Amino acid sequence: MIEVRLSEEHQRRLPFFLAMEEWVAKNLPTDDYIFSWRVNPTVICGRNQDISLEVNLPYCRSEGIDVVRRRSGGGCVYADMNNYMFSFIAPGSDVEQNYIRYTNACASMLQSLGIDATVSGRNDILIGGAKVAGNAFYRLSDRSIIHGTMLYDFDPVRMSCAITPSKAKLESKAVKSVDMRVTSLKEQNIALSLEEFGAYAMEYFCSGNSLTLTDNNILEIEDIERGYYAPAFLYGRRHTKHETIKRNKRIDGVGDFQVELTLADGGCITNVEFRGDFFEMGDVKMIESVLIGVSYDRSAIEKALQYIDISAIIRNLERHQLYDILI
Repeated sequence: MIEVRLSEEHQRRLPFFLAMEEWVAKNLPTDDYIFSWRVNPTVICGRNQDISLEVNLPYCRSEGIDVVRRRSGGGCVYADMNNYMFSFIAPGSDVEQNYIRYTNACASMLQSLGIDATVSGRNDILIGGAKVAGNAFYRLSDRSIIHGTMLYDFDPVRMSCAITPSKAKLESKAVKSVDMRVTSLKEQNIALSLEEFGAYAMEYFCSGNSLTLTDNNILEIEDIERGYYAPAFLYGRRHTKHETIKRNKRIDGVGDFQVELTLADGGCITNVEFRGDFFEMGDVKMIESVLIGVSYDRSAIEKALQYIDISAIIRNLERHQLYDILI
């Protein structure tokens, strides 16, 4: 791997680093790249989540916690200066395989420190059954972008207050609050300080291989960053509604789904929007667009979607499960 570094050090908002991932994927030669970063308190929502349902916005405003959205799927994550974020950009559109490579490398890095870390079946790195790192991914052209947290330490009260996950998700994990299923490297008695851990991780992954971005590179990244603050991206699409149907369902191993369908007179679908913490392998708009103009009944929906490869768009989702979500 090659570490990507900035030419100057100062505190930046989280969308800068999401934009930096995009810039690396679009501009650097084919190779494996990684960089680490820390941010002031921020909640990062998945691409398809409804912020109003998943985030305690009044609490975040009162506490000065930033709320942003990323382009990858998955659930909400709380980050602050007590944890590192890692961004891994790899060649190839097989994002699943690159994701496995990255999470295994992270687990191996922790094991090299004497920490018994394992990779879970979905998107987490665990220590003794508790999450120490959550990850998400998406595909950009012919590159895979994987990013995630690594909890060195955390404030369980602030984390629990900032994020409001669905009741179905909590019940499926047999817990009663967000903080009950996470741990930290500090709790595992890691011998390194926070800064020492960050340096160790980069040396483990890259063995000193690095490149430093220029001032012009940073200006281009800042131009990409502006798109993350657009209200349409941050808060989602809004439509004039006629009859609205809302469907909420959790599928183990896939994620939470909140689907909103708008029906015109006569029962035809005029708009459909997927929200949730599922992972996209492709673009969920491919499913949404096919359903426009289709009668809202199961047979019509099945016919409209018969040629769509569902699992290639939403990770681990089977065709019959999608039908159950919709109707």
